[in-house]
Amino acid sequence: WLEAELARQFRDGLTFRAASRQRVVIDYSSPNIAKEMHVGHLRSTIIGDVAGNLLSVLGHDVVRLNHVGDWGTQFGMLLEYIRRRDQLDGETPLDVGDLQAFYRSAKAAFDEDPDFKRAAQGNVVALQGGEAWAREAWQRICAASRKEFQVVYDRLGIEGLEERGESFYNDLLPGVIERLADAGLVREDGGATCVFTNVSEAPLIVRKADGGFGYDATDVAAVLHRVTDERADRVIYVIDNGQETHMRMVFDAAARAGWVGGRRLDFVGFGLVQGEDGKKFKTRSGGV
Repeated sequence: WLEAELARQFRDGLTFRAASRQRVVIDYSSPNIAKEMHVGHLRSTIIGDVAGNLLSVLGHDVVRLNHVGDWGTQFGMLLEYIRRRDQLDGETPLDVGDLQAFYRSAKAAFDEDPDFKRAAQGNVVALQGGEAWAREAWQRICAASRKEFQVVYDRLGIEGLEERGESFYNDLLPGVIERLADAGLVREDGGATCVFTNVSEAPLIVRKADGGFGYDATDVAAVLHRVTDERADRVIYVIDNGQETHMRMVFDAAARAGWVGGRRLDFVGFGLVQGEDGKKFKTRSGGV
């Protein structure tokens, strides 16, 4: 049957039933700034792009979003490491290979040196608060990574993928938490602001005890933005299977807050490529 169908498609051209047009947001690729792409990012990029191409051919209005990791604790560590190397001036060019090596060294210093750790945490506050020096250094780091990512995207023929990283949602987070609280979903637990779901006993931590926000908050904000501002009828997340429980928790919180309505939130997972030890690759520990 497959052979006959493929032969017919080659002979007569692609035929399909036109779908009723939907606005579909696809979240794919999503590498981390300051790190080189790894095979999981390639898989997400290829699967997500194929899904986007197929849905476009079927007549849907497809929005392709690249939810890059461009925010959070790792930037506090990187900024501190670069500062201590006197490379904050903007005159020293950065490339993503340097940044990956810097990240490993910064992570080791963060774990071992309390002064470095305090300074790094202060840098996160400076970055999130919009201090000029922190924003400028952060933008240089992002630019170096983008340049490297684009080489890969050009090779794969990826077009129309719009970067909208975690930092995009930063200013929306307090309002999102307020909306969750208004829906009666928020609980204080050990000083942290949490949302408990029907998916896992562990909660989503939408605001940490120190007042900071992590990717639990960002991912909930992204769902809200996509179904309201982007007016998506369907949102598809192309991420490795290790993130499935987390994303199902995010979907559950959004549904219970009344944001989803008749819209679809789909998790399209793929397996992990593992090291020889049978464990997933960890770029932060180096040597991958």
